[in-house]
Amino acid sequence: MDFLTAKHLFIDTNVLLSFYHYAGDDLEELKKLIVLLEQKKVKLYVPTQVLVEFKRNRESKIADALRRLREQRVNLQFPQICKDYEEYEKLRSLQKTYQTDHAALLNRLSQDVDAYKLKADAITSQLFQLAKRIECPEEIVDRARKRFELGNPPGKAGSLGDAVNWEALLSGVPESTDLHFISGDKDYCSALNDEMFDRFLAQEWGRKKKSELIFYKRISPFFKAHFPDIKFVDDFEKNLLIDDFIHSYNFARTHSVISKLTKYASFTAPQVNSLVSAAITNSQIASIIDDDDVKEFLSSVVKSHEDIIDEDNLMTLNALLNPSAESELDEADIPF
Repeated sequence: MDFLTAKHLFIDTNVLLSFYHYAGDDLEELKKLIVLLEQKKVKLYVPTQVLVEFKRNRESKIADALRRLREQRVNLQFPQICKDYEEYEKLRSLQKTYQTDHAALLNRLSQDVDAYKLKADAITSQLFQLAKRIECPEEIVDRARKRFELGNPPGKAGSLGDAVNWEALLSGVPESTDLHFISGDKDYCSALNDEMFDRFLAQEWGRKKKSELIFYKRISPFFKAHFPDIKFVDDFEKNLLIDDFIHSYNFARTHSVISKLTKYASFTAPQVNSLVSAAITNSQIASIIDDDDVKEFLSSVVKSHEDIIDEDNLMTLNALLNPSAESELDEADIPF
């Protein structure tokens, strides 16, 4: 799949910042998105205004989350009649343990926040690197300002940010390309139903871009609608790579996919048999099976999973991997 058939996606700043706070979605959702971006199943658009908003609001979002965490104290009080029971001592001990671990967690979090070492920092940084950046020059800002002055959505009083992002998307997303739009900002919602996109904006998008805009408030409904088979990131990535291996159309592609597959130590029975079948039936793979990386990878797959490989396919693949051994067996059958 290339960018012409990929899902085109925009994620608003408030959704990205929610992963530093009390988000409805887990960071695992962003890890899934990274895999989809790397495999070119999704194309993510990031206006530079989003980058500015993200950097500007990261600390305040984290500060609020840490404040709430500090307030989560266990302040157990016991009547005198409890103190003769062993459960009382256990609860007091657990309370002290909680207080110690709570303080240690806050301390470690504060250090990692300052050093930009949070897991959310690493994942969002990777997302921004893989995304298609849309610049927001003065002409886009001028159009956003005109929207604001005319009273057209999106946006809040005194802020052009949403309008700049909207004008950037109108400018940067190709025509006739449906856009999957993820935002928890009410400025984009219909006044009649906050589960629906603002009708004025949806109609404007359809008129100017000749395509549809599909609205979600969180990332997980987007995955559920379009990538329902994603459960665990590693398995999903393996399946995508195996599919690329099966349909490999040139030598460079085969080598590239194998370099990524080699980081996995184990595969399921269906995955193994798909790899073996592809090695036998795909001429692009079979013709370079003696290349060091191809041979080493397939040999390791056979060695580690021999008992779950189809017998006929196993025999055929072994013959391709070890043609000299096959010749020796043939010669041994010849009577002298």
